[in-house]
Amino acid sequence: MAVPAIFHALQKSALGSTISESTWMFPTIETVHVLAIATVIGSIVVVDLRLVGLASKNRPVSAITREFLPWTWAAFGLALITGSLLFTSRAADYLAIPAFLIKFGFMALAALNMLAFHFTTERTMSQWDTGQPVLGARVAGGLSLVLWSLVVVCGRKVGFSL
Repeated sequence: MAVPAIFHALQKSALGSTISESTWMFPTIETVHVLAIATVIGSIVVVDLRLVGLASKNRPVSAITREFLPWTWAAFGLALITGSLLFTSRAADYLAIPAFLIKFGFMALAALNMLAFHFTTERTMSQWDTGQPVLGARVAGGLSLVLWSLVVVCGRKVGFSL
């Protein structure tokens, strides 16, 4: 796949060059990125395991989401910032790795799954909040677990491809 020139230019920009040529910047940003991703995935797993009915059965789903989703969104924001900085340092190189693009495909599917859940099943949460989640919630939680696991697998593949 031919990488558009803009991504080569981004990689060679002052910011991209500074990050990639620095002894400490790339590893520091990558460390923060991995910690942020771990927080995103960890908080999503807590909610998803409740949605599929495997954990925290004695707690309302609404209480778990209220407690964990702020952490998810804050960590996702940090992962987005650090991921963008990492991308800037090797934009053309990353785009040449199929797993990098596939990772974003799985993230898009996870986002669509979340939106579908929020606009459908979540609207009836008051009816199943403290009991066994309905089929739609179990499917959304299970699909989320699979998709985010695939995001992690692809992310690791990217890390070992450079």
